[in-house]
Amino acid sequence: MKFLMKEGGFTTDFPYGRLDISGDEEYGFRPYQLLTASIAVCSGGVLRKILEKKRLNVEDIQIDANVHRNEQEANRVEKVEIHFTIKGAGLTEEKIHKAMELTKKNCSMVQSVIPAIEVVETFEIIPA
Repeated sequence: MKFLMKEGGFTTDFPYGRLDISGDEEYGFRPYQLLTASIAVCSGGVLRKILEKKRLNVEDIQIDANVHRNEQEANRVEKVEIHFTIKGAGLTEEKIHKAMELTKKNCSMVQSVIPAIEVVETFEIIPA
């Protein structure tokens, strides 16, 4: 990836679009937002694949991510909470819990940041 300086931040182009990054939301995505999004969506993608391989009937997955930063240490990201709302038929707490364990173990972004950043993953099931 190549990043070019622009007013208020940096930019890079990908085949699917342009990404503007800045410490100021007026000029682009903030780095901590991209980090949080990477962790959450990587985890969600791995979870989705695992649920598909287990042939579980999942209609939808929504992800809520909450980031905790330490203002005393350069606004360091210390914890990311990821909550999955999974909608489907025939889903049980036990099946999803097992899938979540595999997800955490196989998500490259989660594995890249722990133990420096605590990652907490929770879920709820919505019957279809």
